[in-house]
Amino acid sequence: MTMRTRGPGRRGPVGCGAARCWASYAPTVGLVGRDHEVARLHALLDDIDRRGASLVLTGDPGIGKTALLAEATEAARASDLLVLNTAGIEAETHLPYAALHKLLWPVRKMLHDLPDSQVRALNSALGLGMAEAPTSYLVALAVMNLLAEVAESTPLVLVADDAQWLDPETGEVLAFLARRIEAEPVVLLAAARDGMPCQLIDAGLPTLAIAPLSNDSAESLLSRHAQELPPWLRRRILQEASGNPLALIELPTVAALKAPGPLGAPWLPLAGRLEDAYAARAARLSVRTQAILQVAAVDDGSALDEVLHVASRLVGADVRMDDLQPAADARLVSWEGGSLTFHHPLVRSAIYQGMTEERRRAVHRALAERLGAASDRGTWHSASAISGHDEAAAAALQHLAARARQLGHVETAVRALERASQLSPDPRVRADRLLSAADSAVELGQPETVARLLDAVAELDLDSQQRARVAWISAAFDDGLRDPVFDAFRLAELAESVNADGHTDVAIRILWSAALRCFWTEPGAAARARIVEVAEALPVDPMNPRLLAILGYAAPVLRADVVIERMERLLDGRALDSESVRLLGSVAVLVGRLDIAVTQSAAAVTGLREEGRLQLLARALAAQAWAAAQDGQIGVAMPVAQESAMLAGETGQPFLRALMLATRAKVAALQGDAGQADALASEAERIAIPAGARNVLATAQHARALVALGAGDYAQALSRLLRMHEPASESHQLALKYYTLTDIADAAHHSRKTGHALSVLAELERDAALTPSDSLHDSIRLARALLGEADEAEARFLTALAVDLSRRPFTRARTELAYGEWLRRQRRTAESRDHLRSARETFDALGTTPFGDRARRELRAAGERSPERQRLATDILTPQELQVAQLAADGLTNKQIGSRLYVSHRTVGAHLARIYAKLGVTSRVQLHAAIRQ
Repeated sequence: MTMRTRGPGRRGPVGCGAARCWASYAPTVGLVGRDHEVARLHALLDDIDRRGASLVLTGDPGIGKTALLAEATEAARASDLLVLNTAGIEAETHLPYAALHKLLWPVRKMLHDLPDSQVRALNSALGLGMAEAPTSYLVALAVMNLLAEVAESTPLVLVADDAQWLDPETGEVLAFLARRIEAEPVVLLAAARDGMPCQLIDAGLPTLAIAPLSNDSAESLLSRHAQELPPWLRRRILQEASGNPLALIELPTVAALKAPGPLGAPWLPLAGRLEDAYAARAARLSVRTQAILQVAAVDDGSALDEVLHVASRLVGADVRMDDLQPAADARLVSWEGGSLTFHHPLVRSAIYQGMTEERRRAVHRALAERLGAASDRGTWHSASAISGHDEAAAAALQHLAARARQLGHVETAVRALERASQLSPDPRVRADRLLSAADSAVELGQPETVARLLDAVAELDLDSQQRARVAWISAAFDDGLRDPVFDAFRLAELAESVNADGHTDVAIRILWSAALRCFWTEPGAAARARIVEVAEALPVDPMNPRLLAILGYAAPVLRADVVIERMERLLDGRALDSESVRLLGSVAVLVGRLDIAVTQSAAAVTGLREEGRLQLLARALAAQAWAAAQDGQIGVAMPVAQESAMLAGETGQPFLRALMLATRAKVAALQGDAGQADALASEAERIAIPAGARNVLATAQHARALVALGAGDYAQALSRLLRMHEPASESHQLALKYYTLTDIADAAHHSRKTGHALSVLAELERDAALTPSDSLHDSIRLARALLGEADEAEARFLTALAVDLSRRPFTRARTELAYGEWLRRQRRTAESRDHLRSARETFDALGTTPFGDRARRELRAAGERSPERQRLATDILTPQELQVAQLAADGLTNKQIGSRLYVSHRTVGAHLARIYAKLGVTSRVQLHAAIRQ
């Protein structure tokens, strides 16, 4: 180990601190036989200045996870690292950000260094102020930036014990943080019990399983704690402990007390025997001391004065600190700074399980009286004190749920509404509360919770509106791809009946679900027509962005003129929220307005980033990426598709992620990277094929066709593209097929197989009469020139080039390339060069290498040599590096870039260092020139 040194702005490697050197450590008593695990933890800490890391220790209760975390904490502090601790507590899981509050309390004074929106979000989450419903992702971004600021002066170790009991909001924040600390001097260490759900493990964090001690280590540990045991009892304890350190320490104490429980019940799981051991120890204490333990076991706080006050209420006498000391002497609890802590979570469990239901309700009632009805904690305890129905308590929980939603605490709202339903005497009100809970659980992406709540609803008599809500909620996940019951037609029928009952808001949400199925699958013409019919009969503003999205998704050609006309009016003066702009950008892809899709999706992205709405942000980025890729805008599509795929994975949208993988395959094909295109398309297809996600399969098929087109395999390209026009094909998607005509005409012309291509052209010409889609009409003009009669070709090429294509440079370059090729084959070589040269320059600027190479070959055949293509930033940088470089070239600071991309400014700095090296620049001025090139 090397010495850590400190100085202004200086960081050195971890090593021997003022207290002691890690190399001099002797394992503590609780860490006998844990040399490997200790070395793994020390290695993470030793590397903290070079890279951040995370690790979750897993194992049975008492296996030594907490002791290992304590060892890491001591080692970190000995080396002058800042350690922030928290722990999950089962009784506090319904309190949003409870564990985060403990973690950040020591550094709360540094909040003022954050942007205002993040300060408000974090203050609201920590209960330091009120703000409008911050999303958990905005809170997570604030936490990441706060900790990055702290780590600027002192590397940071975050410790979270009992992570299986972290409140969901804290768990989400820590998972978000762990995915983004690689460039930070931050290590996140956590411990979680085997066999219990844990968000950190579900998020894919690295784990280290803590195994039982070896026989030799178990004997050594037992000898340190119980030297005088008779041989027979020693053998019995070693056998029952099975290498569990906590059992090796605690079971001898029970034997010494001659308590009958754990040693006489070998059929019980070890955790149960340890609980019995703790319960036996508690049973020997006085009534007052037991009352303290009972209150602490039920309490969702840890304030010592609160526990003593409520214990006094329970026993009807004054309970004091003196009454607590016997519990500390029995190694059941400890206290520090007015906070009471159980020696181990099994102690709390033993005390709680040892109480009768009546006693637990009495403790809850006493806590509720102490806390008051106005507090959320008081409301929870009042509800827990009731065994039957109580509408007043249910209504209080419903109000609590509404407040929780206002603050962005959706998980708390779900729990409160579910408990409120259990207390509701009126079955109809009970159903409403269960449905509200299920609706919120959909937002959280929790299908198991939704299924459980809907199963409870199914046991009740429901009215038509409630049945409609059941159907809509059931179909809400993955845009209905996994729902075999309610198809798009039935959803449209349902929306109509719900609207007839006066619930228009619910009806439009159901219709949106139906319309989304038209994007991911193919419901058929009848279903599409029914969706449009019901949508146009709804008593809503015809300019409603969601209504326009429904029409465009369900009828991308038949209603394209209406959607485009209204969309342009909306964008010409109305102030729209981020979600409305996102919807317009999304539907613009389907009705053939790629320019609107790119610009409006980008506009929505800005607002959604600021609001921390990552699920919708992933979707807005997806629309922008798909449109940009189709338009040949590699510099836009490449980083945006990567970010969308990453966010889709983080927010539980697997099919959206698959769509972005296919879009990245399309970008790779346009760049001439056939291997990357194939790998990305294959991964996208692996996800999409089981669910029949047609938009994913269509995009992947188009990517493979572009690879073949770039390689000059025109027959294969044509075969793949024509498959997208066969309604029975899994790669047929009604809206996306219209984007293939230029490629079909190109492949058919060069392979001299024009028959099927002419049929496609004739079909799309009929459809073009119904839509003002720029993309479709551009393609038709070029296809007519390539596939029509030879004596009409030139006139048609000139017609195609006469259109103003200045905002669609890729389309113009494709047209000039085709016209230049035609001219050269007509032996008009000199005329061909101007068009071929213009096409080559555009393709080179866009980074669409296969088309640029094709233009070069044609120019060479026309007698003109082309300069070697200069490599662009899109060729050199990774997608994320490109995104960072573009933002830096636009003049954003590292902190501003970090806020936009949900990474810390230190991570941005690390990216920029690599970017400078790759591009051979040394300043942002040079970077700007390199990117704008």
